[in-house]
Amino acid sequence: MESFIEDQSKALLAKEWLVKVDSQTSTPYLFKFSCSSVDLTACILITDTKTAWAEVLTSNQFARRWRMCNKLCISPLPDSDEEESWRDRHLTLLGRAHSLGGFLELTLDLAKPTLGDLALELECNDWKWRWEPTFLGPKVSAEIISKHLIMPLISVNHLAFSSSDVLGDLAPGDLEKAIDKVGRTARRTVDTHIRNALSKPRVATTLRRMTAMFNFLPELPTIITDAGTPDLRAPTADKFPSPKITARDPEHKPHVGFLDRRSTHYELSKEEDSSTESESGGAAPKQRTLLASSTPSHQLRVSGQPPSASLSKDASPALPGRSRSQTEAPASESDSSLVRPNKKLKHPEGSDNDDSEEERKRRAAAIKSGAAAKRGTRQPLKRGGKRF
Repeated sequence: MESFIEDQSKALLAKEWLVKVDSQTSTPYLFKFSCSSVDLTACILITDTKTAWAEVLTSNQFARRWRMCNKLCISPLPDSDEEESWRDRHLTLLGRAHSLGGFLELTLDLAKPTLGDLALELECNDWKWRWEPTFLGPKVSAEIISKHLIMPLISVNHLAFSSSDVLGDLAPGDLEKAIDKVGRTARRTVDTHIRNALSKPRVATTLRRMTAMFNFLPELPTIITDAGTPDLRAPTADKFPSPKITARDPEHKPHVGFLDRRSTHYELSKEEDSSTESESGGAAPKQRTLLASSTPSHQLRVSGQPPSASLSKDASPALPGRSRSQTEAPASESDSSLVRPNKKLKHPEGSDNDDSEEERKRRAAAIKSGAAAKRGTRQPLKRGGKRF
């Protein structure tokens, strides 16, 4: 069995599709047949619209196949001319059987393959024939089905919907002219032809409804003649607003939480500092007792009383004759009794031993006048050894 090559595929382009249905599996098979009287070869292309098979028989293979199917003597005739004439007559008979009119007279049966991947037996009144094609593979099958079936069907469908006349009522000559015109246009610009053939609303929705009907969909889509133009503008920001970060409302009262307690603590500290500075009037600032206080800051915030008032409520009222620093002394003592500081404040070293400016002036004047007592003899300073 010969290989199916490009030459056989081109020879089948001018052949019509023949259809037979297997009675056992109800599978429709499409056939394309070609034969040559020059070298007495035969070629068959078979597809079920999903897979493609093909078989090419030489003159000797064809003669042997015919004799085996019809139970004749396998040996060729002794005379070579008679053998060649015999092969020519039977090949012509097989060609007439694979025509639109002759194929209807044949019966098809699916058999078990012995040489190829598929076996189809055709039977007429007084003779039989058997095809055993091989699978062409997925890539070649797709190319064959597209070139021999899909593309021609799209073009014919385009002609049927674009023409005002019914194709079935046209005369053969007029139909040929219409087909040739569409074919020439499609051959020059295949991409434009496919787009025009399938983008029309009536054609596209008709194919859609046929596809849904053929595949048993419960809801069939409607056929429309005008698709219209949908709104393809992108959504604006008004329809989908983005979250905005606004300033905090001064009247907003946050929930009690960790961050809120920290902010309240910070506000109370600020109030304490401001009140201390205003009351001291330039004196030394008091120790901040609010940070080390055992009373929570949020309780001080809720009580509504300023920190200075709550801490110095036990202090005695200031007398009119006393200064502000003297009136604040009891308050500091009460604060120290309430608050236990983390670390005692240390007085600056040497503050008690340092003389005031007046004492230094007085001593300097006494030294100049000689009234001050003379000190002992100065001792020489001991210096360490030199370092190298």
